[in-house]
Amino acid sequence: MNDSQVKEFKLKNKNGMEVSFLNYGCIITKILVPDRDGNVENVVLGYTSSEQYADNPWYLGAVIGRFAGRIGAGSFELDGKTYTLEQNDGTNHLHGGKTGFDRVIWQSEYVEGGVRFTHESPEGEGGYPGTLKLAVTYTLNDKNEFAIQYEAVSDAPTLLNMTNHTYFNLSGGMKRDITGHHLQMDSDQYAELNDQLLPTGVLKPVDGTTFDFRDGQTIQAGTTSQDPQNKLAGGGYDHPFMLNGRRSIVLSEEQSGRVLTIKTNQDCVVLYTGTQITEGVELEGGKSFKYAGLCLETQALPDSIHHPHFPQSKLEANERYEAETIYTFSTK
Repeated sequence: MNDSQVKEFKLKNKNGMEVSFLNYGCIITKILVPDRDGNVENVVLGYTSSEQYADNPWYLGAVIGRFAGRIGAGSFELDGKTYTLEQNDGTNHLHGGKTGFDRVIWQSEYVEGGVRFTHESPEGEGGYPGTLKLAVTYTLNDKNEFAIQYEAVSDAPTLLNMTNHTYFNLSGGMKRDITGHHLQMDSDQYAELNDQLLPTGVLKPVDGTTFDFRDGQTIQAGTTSQDPQNKLAGGGYDHPFMLNGRRSIVLSEEQSGRVLTIKTNQDCVVLYTGTQITEGVELEGGKSFKYAGLCLETQALPDSIHHPHFPQSKLEANERYEAETIYTFSTK
């Protein structure tokens, strides 16, 4: 990370909402939104300085790629050829490895309502085939809609699965942990994980479990659960949920009155409740602690290449990859 090349951008609207981000990893560093009483506070986890992002083991705020989540054994076969990836999570490959999109300086240009970032990932980077041309666009409007648009094209068949790894805490300034946050999402199935947090290949029904968010429940349902799947995730969630047709997710925090509504064209969302966040790291708003924030990573299923019955993340040569997620902030 070359500090002299790192730039910060801010988008503001007439309602007092403000989004700050870097050209390094397209990292979202702050989202300021009012609570029900009009108090404007930061509702995402971020470091106190841009220099700290050079070492960002929790991927705070970053764009993730080439592949969000884990790929088992750090290898895959595509069109009869085996590709070996960096093993940066035990024996598995996680979030694109050390040359992932979260670790590069992106080119930037202003567009209507926001900023467009571009990057070229060369053939073989991280072990992946194909030279990949990428664009990520951040926009903010006066409806308090913050949109992320992902676009890509490869000159050869490859795998691609992008997301954003922002941690939300709607209490503002990390005043409270996220166990009291209420989450509602339209999902009938979640992906069962093994002890390496890789999908087993089984999509389990949420009925009668702590994974049933269809009518809404607090995150505490999973953090206090004895369900082996919640315990595997460190006392909480680190699980992909298959989204139904509406693909709508609503997160809220009662005391502040803040509400975050997420809409996406992606098949899946990974709910991660910050169980691996260690204590005592200096963040904006105070020192880090377990359950300081949660991620709602809209993406395709992790490790899908090893489960042929999963929706696949293969991108053909010259095929356009397009994904979009819109985050709308309100109060109640």
